[in-house]
Amino acid sequence: MTTTDAAWQPSELELARRATRRRQSTKSVLIALASTVVFVGIVGYAVVSSPGWEDVRRSFFDVDIALAAFPSVLAGLWVNIQVLLVAALAVAVIGTLLAVMRSLRGPVFFPLRALATVYTDLFRGMPLLIVLYLVGFGIPALGIFGRVPVVLWGTIAIVLTYSAYVAEVLRAGMEAVHPSQRIAARSLGLSHAQTLRIVVIPQGVRKVVPALMNDFVSMQKDVGLISVLGAVDAVRAAQIQVAATYNFTPYIVAGLLFVAMSLPMIRLTDWVSARLARREQTGGVV
Repeated sequence: MTTTDAAWQPSELELARRATRRRQSTKSVLIALASTVVFVGIVGYAVVSSPGWEDVRRSFFDVDIALAAFPSVLAGLWVNIQVLLVAALAVAVIGTLLAVMRSLRGPVFFPLRALATVYTDLFRGMPLLIVLYLVGFGIPALGIFGRVPVVLWGTIAIVLTYSAYVAEVLRAGMEAVHPSQRIAARSLGLSHAQTLRIVVIPQGVRKVVPALMNDFVSMQKDVGLISVLGAVDAVRAAQIQVAATYNFTPYIVAGLLFVAMSLPMIRLTDWVSARLARREQTGGVV
């Protein structure tokens, strides 16, 4: 490397281009900030100046009631977090098994493919609330398992439903892997199971990471539905406080706690989606 190469400096034209891009970026940020402030101001004024705002504020945004309800709602949220962690692990395992069952080749595996298809069609089409009622009230009524905590039944219902969603997402990712990858793996002497485990599943998962993360975000919200079975989670704790105070503010507290729990995963999902999009645009391997 010569001295001239080591001392290279951008030209005046390049410096002018960089300065122009910085000015344009700064201008765009300022315009976006100003338009956001104006929009929020208009909407806020319209809400605050509405005739029923005072009644809504007292019923939904009472600070004193929010502070009083916060400890019990936060304790209930810990139940939701426990259900979420257990359900996420179970869904990952069962969803992967279902996706593999639907991808099996050969007529001998038709019963497994049919079973997985019926399962995914049934639980993708049935509302989660109905699954919760069937599992949480129907199975205990049989009297087979004795007394089981309602939190467990709620977790099972969530696992049954979201396993169907995740299985179809994984299957779509596995089918998006080019057939030449399977052929190459088999030509190297890998069995069908080894091909799935080493070649197909890793590539398929990378293709559907944003969709899987979105399913996890949805599950973070839906764990609050276990309250319909009587589990004292964040939503049920808020409902108890509402019944005691005749005020809906505890529901707002529970909603904000769920948003706080979901927001990191939402932002992570956006970052991963943008990163994968950049890699695709630059010709990288996804």
